[in-house]
Amino acid sequence: MNVFALIFLSVVVTSQSKVFNPRLDQHWETFKKRFNKYYRGNEEIARRFIWEENVDYIIKHNLNHYLGLHSYTLGLNEYSDRSREEFVRRMNGVKKNSSKNVRPAYNYLNLSNVILPDEVDWREEGLVTEVKNQKQCGSCWAFSTTGALEGQHKKKTGQLVSLSEQNLIDCTLNEGNYGCSGGFYDYAFEYVKNNGGIDTERSYPYEAKEDKCRFKRQNIGATCMGFVSLPHGDEEILKQAVATIGPISVEIDGSTWSFQLYKEGIYDDDNCSDEHIDHAVLVVGYGTENGKDYWLVKNSWGTSWGMQGYIKMARNKNQCGIATHPSYPLV
Repeated sequence: MNVFALIFLSVVVTSQSKVFNPRLDQHWETFKKRFNKYYRGNEEIARRFIWEENVDYIIKHNLNHYLGLHSYTLGLNEYSDRSREEFVRRMNGVKKNSSKNVRPAYNYLNLSNVILPDEVDWREEGLVTEVKNQKQCGSCWAFSTTGALEGQHKKKTGQLVSLSEQNLIDCTLNEGNYGCSGGFYDYAFEYVKNNGGIDTERSYPYEAKEDKCRFKRQNIGATCMGFVSLPHGDEEILKQAVATIGPISVEIDGSTWSFQLYKEGIYDDDNCSDEHIDHAVLVVGYGTENGKDYWLVKNSWGTSWGMQGYIKMARNKNQCGIATHPSYPLV
C-alpha cells in the first residue's frame, strides 16, 4: 500500500495548482453512488483527478468514434477512478515461471476440408458461466482456466458447473503460479490434472486474496487430463478450435488505456501490443459485424466493464497478441 500512498501524495501535490471541473460535480457523485465508492482523506482528491482525466479521454475518443475514426467506444466503469499504471499493476496477472516447464498432452491437429460456421457464440449453447469479477487481484489466469474447463465439462457431461478460482489461487503457489501476483493457465490445467480435479465455486468461493489450500475431494466439480496448445500466432487455427472445441484460453496485452475503459464495438487499437502480454481472458466465439471480423471474448472484470463483461476484439490481425498462446483443457 505504500506505493499507492506515494501515488496519491504525488497526485495531491501536483493538483494543488488545479481545480476540479465543477460541471462534473454531479457526475462524480453519481459515479461514487453507482459503484459504491468510499474514500478516506486525501484519497478522494487523487481519485477525482484521475477520474476526470479518464472522463476527458473517454469524451475525446468517443467524439473521434462518431467521426468514424474508431470502431469502438469507451465508457465509465468501476475502474474509472484508477490510473492506467495502478490498474495494470493490480488487474493484469499473466506471469510465466521460468523454472516451470509443462508440456501439452497433445499437439493440436489441423483439420482439413472442414467448413466452419461464419459465427460462433458458445453462450448460446450453455457452455459459458456468468461473468465473474477478479477484483483487486491479479488472478485473471485463474478465471481463464476455469472458463475453459467449465466449457469442456459442459460439453462432456451436459452440466454447466461454476468452478473455483480460489482453489487455483490457494493451491498452485508451488505449481508455478503466484496467486494474486500472477500466473498462467497452462500451469493451472496441469495442477487440475495432477490433483485429480478442481472444486466447485459454491464449495470454495472467491476471496480475491491468497489463503491456505482448502481443496476437498468431495467437492470436485470437474477434472482434466491435460491441455492442448495451439500453434503460435495462427488465428485461422484459433478460429477452427473455437468453432469445433469450445471456449479457448488466450493471453493478451491488456495494458492500454483504451482497453481499461472499453465499452462496446469492435476493439481495434494499434497501440495494443502483440508482444507485451500481461492478461488472460477467454475466447467464447467469433463473428463479423459491419464487414469487420471479431473475436468474442469473456473478461473477468465484472459486468460494469465492456459489453456486460465481454469485448469484441478485431480478428485476423492478432489484435493484442490474442493468438500468442491459446490453450484448452482435455476433459
